[in-house]
Amino acid sequence: MIEVSNLVKHYKRTQAVNGITFSVDEGDIFGFIGPNGAGKTTTIKILATLLLPTSGIARVGGYDVVSESDKVRQILGYMPDYFGVYNDLKVWEYLDFFAAAYKIPRSRRVGIIDDVLALTDLVVKKDAFVAELSKGMKQRLCLARTLIHNPKVLILDEPASGLDPRARIEMRELLKELKNMGKTVLISSHILTELSDFCNKVGIIEAGRMVVSGEVSAILSQVSQGQLIAIKVPKGEAAAAVALIRQHPKVLKAEERESDEVEAHLDCTPEEVFGIVQTLTSQGVKVLSFKEAVNSLEDIFMKVTKGQVN
Repeated sequence: MIEVSNLVKHYKRTQAVNGITFSVDEGDIFGFIGPNGAGKTTTIKILATLLLPTSGIARVGGYDVVSESDKVRQILGYMPDYFGVYNDLKVWEYLDFFAAAYKIPRSRRVGIIDDVLALTDLVVKKDAFVAELSKGMKQRLCLARTLIHNPKVLILDEPASGLDPRARIEMRELLKELKNMGKTVLISSHILTELSDFCNKVGIIEAGRMVVSGEVSAILSQVSQGQLIAIKVPKGEAAAAVALIRQHPKVLKAEERESDEVEAHLDCTPEEVFGIVQTLTSQGVKVLSFKEAVNSLEDIFMKVTKGQVN
């Protein structure tokens, strides 16, 4: 549903996007991740037909974003990171305006507006003025506006930015519902723990280049070094524990974490894992807890990026 190949975008002397390539299949939720200045929003605006690329190819639903932009807009819903709302309109009037912009017949608009209000849990605010809405409700209203023409593909740029914890949870549940409806979603966000709940693919961009992209499970396997375990030891004994663990022949890597926890990467069978604990206890280091750990999107991000910006 989304194809990007060798995409390049120059702004005078700055190369914002430098030859990135990735794809998003129908029904995927693709997490587009990167630090500020990495080129995420530039890429998103190109896909949304709001910017022309310097070179390369970008397609949405099989349509080229440059030569077939009108067809792209018919199947695409774009929610920018900053969006304008008309405070002097009521919620239903706001949605009716955009429904008209998408040439939806007047006879169908009332039913469609009611549907998107129900989906975004804004039915009770239908007759409220936009100025009366909280930020979280305005975010949901913008998403409702994005859905008004029932697009196949959604591109959401930081949809949870600036929301309180409850509003972020509500937005996350709404995105899961869109996934269940079969929508293809590309979402940009800095809240990586939330992306990991519903994204099946991710792409990490830095300084205009795609560092890694693909299935989350495949990237986790690629980044992880062997089996990962977390060992909790008494306060002040983590450094000694790391030194002992590194001597074990089955340990690929060991490092001290916060809160007196040691993270170890092992190349061994599950039966051999307990040997690590025996190594520590035999040398007088108490093991308070011992568990298998899993790399998160945050771990991946920190391991594959270097903090560069354009």
